[in-house]
Amino acid sequence: MPESHDPLRSLFRDAAAVGQSHARPAAVSVIGERGRRARRHRLAVLAAVACLVLAGGGAAAATLLPGNPPPVLPATTPAPSRPPAPVPTDSAPPSGAPLPGTSWSPSTAGAPTGTPTASDPPYATGEASRDTTPPTLPARTTAPPT
Repeated sequence: MPESHDPLRSLFRDAAAVGQSHARPAAVSVIGERGRRARRHRLAVLAAVACLVLAGGGAAAATLLPGNPPPVLPATTPAPSRPPAPVPTDSAPPSGAPLPGTSWSPSTAGAPTGTPTASDPPYATGEASRDTTPPTLPARTTAPPT
């Protein structure tokens, strides 16, 4: 197919020929400077990305880690505020040992001489509370459906 004779096309071809005749290779120093400039640009971008990654990691760690640690519990439990009450026993104490809340004298050899008072606990008299039945609850009443 024959080319159409386009005047614009011929002008572009003439301009390309003139440009090629005036073109010369770039100096080595210019080419080296372009390379150094590109290398500095890449290092600056790499440093900025590294800073963003470190800052993002630090922010994520600060968000995920707890702010205040929970209080540390003591290794042992605290001492009770008062000593525990002795457990009453069904067996009689050995002869010569006084009951709690009574006094002992060598002349009586184990016979309690003191009398329990109203402030003494029930086990001081040898009587322990044996009530093990649960308390009764009041009866429930339900209203008839309306």
